[in-house]
Amino acid sequence: MIFDIVMPKMGESLTEGTVLEWKKAVGEAIDKDETLLEIATDKVDAEIPSPVSGTLVEIIGEVNQTYDIDTIIARVETSDTVEAPAIVASGSQSSEGMLHATSRQSSQSAPQRRSQTPATFDDNRIYSPLVRSIAAQEGITPTELQQIPGSGFRGRVSKKDVLFYLETRSSGGKTPSPISGLEETGLADRVSPEDVEIIDMDSMRKSIAKHMRKSVDTSAHVYSVSEADMTDIMTFISENNDQFKAKHGHSLTVTHFITKAVRDALMNFPMINTSLDGTKIIRHKHLNIGIAVAVGDGLVVPPVRNAEDKSLRDISDDISSIVSKARDKKLTLEDLEGATFSITNFGVFGNLAGYPIINQPNVAILGVGAIKKRPVVVETKTGDEIVIRQMCVFTLGFDHRLVDGAMGGQFIEEIMKNLESVDPQKELAGVL
Repeated sequence: MIFDIVMPKMGESLTEGTVLEWKKAVGEAIDKDETLLEIATDKVDAEIPSPVSGTLVEIIGEVNQTYDIDTIIARVETSDTVEAPAIVASGSQSSEGMLHATSRQSSQSAPQRRSQTPATFDDNRIYSPLVRSIAAQEGITPTELQQIPGSGFRGRVSKKDVLFYLETRSSGGKTPSPISGLEETGLADRVSPEDVEIIDMDSMRKSIAKHMRKSVDTSAHVYSVSEADMTDIMTFISENNDQFKAKHGHSLTVTHFITKAVRDALMNFPMINTSLDGTKIIRHKHLNIGIAVAVGDGLVVPPVRNAEDKSLRDISDDISSIVSKARDKKLTLEDLEGATFSITNFGVFGNLAGYPIINQPNVAILGVGAIKKRPVVVETKTGDEIVIRQMCVFTLGFDHRLVDGAMGGQFIEEIMKNLESVDPQKELAGVL
């Protein structure tokens, strides 16, 4: 019996995936639940297990090519009698997704590896069955289809490109080129191979490039900068971290205090905890604070969920958990989605300040600089004095379409006030 392995659906909003690597070659045996291939989506990379035991007899999905969900990408010959099993994807930044298989009787011996090339037009562009189906249903001619700019891998036309074209065509407008962040300039073809090294982006870098380019083109970025005296917090961490770690299994970090200060500020500025959908303002009822985490050569932003109900101890546990999962490549799609505000810390690399790009669909992001000892002027009962304090520069990036300068300025100052007035001993009473 032959089982058809299809591109799995890794989330409600995801309609396609890219084949990164086949873990088995044609002719090799594979056990049920053993990893068959690795795929990438706009959100996560995932290792996909085989739904049956048998022999891999055909590989259709080509490496680095993108396929719509439910497209057949491989076939496995098996003696199993399982009917359309559903397998949970796991592994590298895995997410819960379903891998479906359909069965049919094999009337021939195991075929050799071959590549499936979707039908093309005269322009040599590849169009998925879904795109061709939409084009046929909507009366898009081959000439029209050739003129639609593609935002997918190597200029591939996706479903959203076709639907965007239909909207502009019906309105009589011109079809603008969608900006993917990965437009080819032709430079790679003009430089001498002896002078450069050409490196293909991995799937995570492609996703980051598209996401950041989209944010710059979507939000009207404005920035406010302020600084906070972090001396009391840093002194408390230095004196109590060993005890805290021994008791709770992870370190106490400044990020925990910053996240708590942001949470408290968001409670007083609910319009910062929103998203924009055209002219509609979506006010989120929960505070899901995304924490940017560097992983290898990329970046992920898993959120601390429902932060409005959590103590400093709870927040520290959540951050420790998501950072650990991110660096061990064990984040699921659910772990990554849903941030309503984000924090990024470029201070860990020693940078004093920076101007972060808003993490869509948020309307604001807080950048954290390095904490440095500096001489500052403080007011005392006997007059002004110059003292050494541990200072940190914070940058708030916000979307001026919704957040005006007054609100942004007041919000970041609220965070500064929360950090400078916090009583760590009180916050962690009974925890140490």
